[in-house]
Amino acid sequence: MRTPLDNPDPAPPPSVNRQAIRRLSAGKYLVWMLLSFAASVSSTRLFLELTGYPRIGGREIHIAHVLWGGLLLFIAALLPLIWANRWVYRANAILTGVGIGLFIDEVGKFITLNNDYFYPAAAPIIYVFFLMTVLMYILVSRPRLADDRTEFYYILEELEEVLNHDLSDDERAQILNRLEGVSARNLDPAFAALASKLAEFLNSDSLYLKPTAPGAWTHLLKNAEKMEQRIFTQNRLRASLVGGLLAIGFKMLSYPVGVLASLRSSAEFSILLEDLVARQLVRGSLTLNLFNLRLGLESFMSFTLLIAAVLFALKHDHRALFIAYFSLLGALTIVDPLLFYFEQFSAIITALIQFVLLLAIVRFRKRFMKKSSEITI
Repeated sequence: MRTPLDNPDPAPPPSVNRQAIRRLSAGKYLVWMLLSFAASVSSTRLFLELTGYPRIGGREIHIAHVLWGGLLLFIAALLPLIWANRWVYRANAILTGVGIGLFIDEVGKFITLNNDYFYPAAAPIIYVFFLMTVLMYILVSRPRLADDRTEFYYILEELEEVLNHDLSDDERAQILNRLEGVSARNLDPAFAALASKLAEFLNSDSLYLKPTAPGAWTHLLKNAEKMEQRIFTQNRLRASLVGGLLAIGFKMLSYPVGVLASLRSSAEFSILLEDLVARQLVRGSLTLNLFNLRLGLESFMSFTLLIAAVLFALKHDHRALFIAYFSLLGALTIVDPLLFYFEQFSAIITALIQFVLLLAIVRFRKRFMKKSSEITI
């Protein structure tokens, strides 16, 4: 008599897995897109300001640069659909950044009935959109534990260098390390067998490897890092941070102090309010409350930055790093959208200085506070 064990049912086939996999170089492509986006908006505004906002077209036609942005976005969408080369993704990132910059630069026309390109809310919308893209980059760049399926996606992507005759010894070692990890876990016999065959192929003597001489960009970065370490010692970098924090702190404090000083004279305060109304920055109670909020937040952030500068000068580096980091982060994410509303694109300079100081804060901690756990940045 036969039993079920004599003829067991075959194992069910694995279900289709379409879970999204983050691309191996997604962070780098987002950096290219961010740089292209920032350059596109700033250069477009600068060009239009210098040329007096020219019209391209005839009497009834005006070819706005939003159309050029749409064209670049269309080309960017076509590239990865047509070509499979890795360089396509960098070109796609650059074209996407330029295209979205040209598109969103005209957001004022899309949110107003009279197609107002200079609508005050346009600048903070563009800035917040850029910040959201930066947040996306931060989230994407975070390291994640990769399963065998993800590892094989990365391995197959890196094997493109073999077809391009562009595989270096370091890149081969990285692929072999991934394959070793897959084989060691041995979660799926099929994956383990494939990993073994690929490792055998990569270890073949007939495989061409590109010479590993460092490129010009790598050489430039190494020289820049050596120069930075030689010029910016701990004391010099600390002194630079003190000067930068004092400068941006007093810069941010100057406007609230000026508004406060104008309260001594009703005529001066009336001129200030009339200017805000004339530029359509204050249109009612909501925008007036935003103006008051700007004054309060700008004053608070400037005081905290000045406190951080004093702490740096006194060599209380741990507290200074903590206060300066979160103050600059708060200024970039909370205060600056208000500055972009009331100062429009002239606030770019302030935001750039704050961003450079934030990078310097992170660099100071990385170089000189490695063993400290009092602040996590």
